[in-house]
Amino acid sequence: MLSGLAIVIAPHFWLVTVFDQVAYADFAYVRFAGVEAIALALLMVTVANHLEENWWWSWAFVIATGALAIVAIVHVAVGLPRGSSSGLWWLVLAVNAVLVLGLLYGLAKTGTERSPV
Repeated sequence: MLSGLAIVIAPHFWLVTVFDQVAYADFAYVRFAGVEAIALALLMVTVANHLEENWWWSWAFVIATGALAIVAIVHVAVGLPRGSSSGLWWLVLAVNAVLVLGLLYGLAKTGTERSPV
């Protein structure tokens, strides 16, 4: 949630200054991604608070987080613009890989402790 908020507030600073990405004329798409990150974090909290009834919603977060990791690694491998630093993308990959592994571990542990039916 904090990363989404940071990107919504100051996308140019974070992407161009801190992570050395190519500067664009319009950062609206980056702000959209920040808003989506905030909304996804709030949905995760909601699902966690109602986990007994909605345990299967957790798979949506596994899919979203895993997809972000895949997009990051593919971007580093084949789509990085010339002159851009790959540091941000490796960070995105690492954070999302850790999150997806944590989510999968939690779902696996829960599945062995309690039947989903």
